Amino acid sequence: MFYLVMEGISKYFPENGVQANSDVNLVVNKNEIHAIIGENGAGKSTLMKILYGLVRADKGVIKFKGQKVDIHSPMDANRLGIGMVHQHFQLIREFSVAENVVMGTEPRKRGVFFNRTEAVRRVTEVIEKYGFNINAEAQVSNLTVGQMQQVEIVKILYRKAELLILDEPTSVLTEQEIKRLFESIRELKRQGKTFIIITHKLDEVKEISDRVTVMRKGEVVALKETKDVDKKKLAELMVGKSVLFELEKENIAPGKVIFELKDVALRLKGQERPLLDGINLKVRSGEIVGIAGVGGNGLGELENVVSGLFKVSEGEILYRGENIAGPLTSKFREKGLGYVPADRLNRGSSLQSSVRENIIVTCHHNFLRNGVFNQRKINDFVEHLSKDYSISGDASVPIGTLSGGNIQKVILARELAVGAEFIVFSEPTWGLDVASSEFIYENILKLRKKGVAILLISSNLDEIMALADRILVMYRGRITGRFKNDSGISKYMIGEYMMGIRDDYRKVPVPEDVSTVKKGIIK
Repeated sequence: MFYLVMEGISKYFPENGVQANSDVNLVVNKNEIHAIIGENGAGKSTLMKILYGLVRADKGVIKFKGQKVDIHSPMDANRLGIGMVHQHFQLIREFSVAENVVMGTEPRKRGVFFNRTEAVRRVTEVIEKYGFNINAEAQVSNLTVGQMQQVEIVKILYRKAELLILDEPTSVLTEQEIKRLFESIRELKRQGKTFIIITHKLDEVKEISDRVTVMRKGEVVALKETKDVDKKKLAELMVGKSVLFELEKENIAPGKVIFELKDVALRLKGQERPLLDGINLKVRSGEIVGIAGVGGNGLGELENVVSGLFKVSEGEILYRGENIAGPLTSKFREKGLGYVPADRLNRGSSLQSSVRENIIVTCHHNFLRNGVFNQRKINDFVEHLSKDYSISGDASVPIGTLSGGNIQKVILARELAVGAEFIVFSEPTWGLDVASSEFIYENILKLRKKGVAILLISSNLDEIMALADRILVMYRGRITGRFKNDSGISKYMIGEYMMGIRDDYRKVPVPEDVSTVKKGIIK
């Protein structure tokens, strides 16, 4: 008897004309780690939302522990013993671990008042039973990202979950945190738990899963024993064609400095610790400088500063030697700086506007004559970029109806069309599948070859190490390590800098000249 069977599941979204799932069958055995992989828009998340009661299937049957079940809401799923940890944590940072875990099922004193002591006791019991390394009384805002991930898992274990769905569980974790998470998953499996993991990371599929279901265009195209299939074959099954995993990165001597931050600080009124503290960096033509770090340690603030959205409290932002520090993004744009933001939905695009409008938004003046748009010229421009960047979909539809990969391609096409000398890429492949990521990487390397100066801000260490010429690591708003990316530096070591275990500088000024780099660390 199979533990979980989803049979003939179909789901159509009429508002955007997407057949998310088409007659999908999924079979999960008890006490296994089952991975679900596929390109963006393949239907993975929709299928799991149906299982967790967040979306209703148009047709199909779900059987759990041999019984047909109707799951209308997450509460139904929880009652059955099914829990889900979402990609974006659903925690209240100002609350304690215990308060977050028991929310909605709080123990009461005299049937009315919240019994905090009992909540801490119960949550501590769950933490100790499953071997997690968190304190039930700690405030969530003081935890690392890896510990927040543990809190999310404890939340569903507290509700007696036996089947745990993890959506992109390692997307914001360091190598050390990923290792600990996998140790926890294996221990929970030993204690009888079953896992479904949605992920884009094929190395992790190979490392952690027992079996893998591959989806493409809303259908299941393969079910494999993980040990019987390699990473390249999985990628081929996902996209329907061979995928290259080796990037052609040429040796290029960097040119003159295009962009520089000098002693940049960012402070909020009433906040003791700066969000950015004494940031110094240079980006040269034909060079990719990678900024690595975990969320909450200044990457987002750095993105806001170098894109002109935040005014620095101290220091200078130099473009070709001219100080352009200020709060106006338009000033940065006027200088010809390109920007691909981490938040592609809210910052990088206007979801209700058409693909065509999103493509021309930064260069619309090129199509105006006497106050009137030249529609033929616009159509030719959009058609050309859509072809060059493999953007799928009608240019007249709202961009919000496209997949994440296609939205990112629209933003990439738009920013690269202006011929910028300096481009900021922030989390450029966040949540994207292997084929879309490969496409983005190839285009970034083409820019480097053309002599563009590139600042790559990313929490994805694989991405940083594949693309960057130099790597700077941020922790608590400071740069704690600087490396040349041909020195045999490991992801594990960089992870130690990202977690604050290592810090080379302790606020001591450091040289920026690449020639001073020896054995990977600037001395």
